[in-house]
Amino acid sequence: MRRLVCSICTAVAALCLVAGWQNHGQAQSVTIKGSDTMVHLASSWAEAFMKSNPKVEVAVTGGGSGTGIAALLNGTTDICAASRKMKQKEKDLAAQKGIKPVEVIVARDGIAVVVNPENPINELTLEQIRKIYTGAYNSWSQVGGPDKPIEVLSRESSSGTYVFFQKNVLLKKDYRQDARLMPATSAVIQTVSSDKWSIGYVVLGYAVEAANKIKMLGVKTGDASPVVLPSEKTVESGEYSIARPLQLYTAGEPTGAAKEFIDFCLGPEGQDIVRETGYVPLR
Repeated sequence: MRRLVCSICTAVAALCLVAGWQNHGQAQSVTIKGSDTMVHLASSWAEAFMKSNPKVEVAVTGGGSGTGIAALLNGTTDICAASRKMKQKEKDLAAQKGIKPVEVIVARDGIAVVVNPENPINELTLEQIRKIYTGAYNSWSQVGGPDKPIEVLSRESSSGTYVFFQKNVLLKKDYRQDARLMPATSAVIQTVSSDKWSIGYVVLGYAVEAANKIKMLGVKTGDASPVVLPSEKTVESGEYSIARPLQLYTAGEPTGAAKEFIDFCLGPEGQDIVRETGYVPLR
């Protein structure tokens, strides 16, 4: 009987060991969904991370910060990439579901206000931008330019950039009704590059890449304030006023491959990628 028991125990131990080997050898997956602003950055992180972690598959998709947060709360993504903070109603929904979202700031970003290169305007105050986007100004002549109608471009309401711009530049006022809502940053850039009298806002990294197609405007916080152009230096120093943190959210403290990925983003190689892709590193 003892011999039989020992044999069974040995067999069970062997099976557990084999299962452990198989589990250890299995590929792991991490899904990241959310901010269109961060898709390029997150994809670059994912590519570099998978090179050094070949048994981990990282899938990145956009859709907007709001979409990513909803997916996190619905349990359909491991990590949410967001270019804005969670809203109170999203936090309340998380609490109702027993979820404690954990926020990790991974980079910083500036929002560039852009026009066509042929537009003679080179700078605007925050108040002028606000009046353009809320409908108080309709002609470029009202900000020192030619008597031409202003074509206003915005991101869609699901975009974290839309929410951030409305809160921090428009001071929570509504966008003008005739603002054209664009599905992606690339659409804003394409339209501005082809429409001489349009104006839009895009994230700094994309603006730098498209420098030959668009013109970034200098921004003044007031009439007597200095003109500040968006750049890594002015965002990092706080001189440029339209800037924000970029964050990753997880449903609770990250573990396993998700934690390893976030740690990579915060590490030296991850922060080098932040700079290389046109965003502002934390250090």
